[in-house]
Amino acid sequence: MADLFKPSVTVAGVIERDGRYLMVEEEVDGRLVFNQPAGHWEPGETLADACVREVLEETAHRMRPTALVGVYRWRYAPADVTFLRFAFTGAVEGVEDRPLDREIRRAVWLAPEEVREVQSRHRSPLVMACIEDHLAGRRYPLDLIVHHE
Repeated sequence: MADLFKPSVTVAGVIERDGRYLMVEEEVDGRLVFNQPAGHWEPGETLADACVREVLEETAHRMRPTALVGVYRWRYAPADVTFLRFAFTGAVEGVEDRPLDREIRRAVWLAPEEVREVQSRHRSPLVMACIEDHLAGRRYPLDLIVHHE
């Protein structure tokens, strides 16, 4: 019997304010990389709720999702893992005084050209793809995703 295909489902916050994007610099496999605040979808959560949680855990910012930017598939060949990323955009509704996740070194707001300048340090090609889609105006209603219990 063939192995069952199980992509790793992740969420990401593509949050823009005053022409700058909220990014995290995080340590992955001993190197510092840039990413959107992002992480894995956990049991019992909606995808949008998972995004809100990840943004808070990685940046201390409270996010209110307003739209889905896109759904992205990427295969990380070295580990033979396929990621399925749901990228949400939204508004920041405040910042909490709380520690960031252990691997996060800092949260930073970067202009699109600054994100492009550090492209060699992006965690994956999805980082720039999400920003480019956001800049292109891609927005899908949140009710596009239906969670049946």
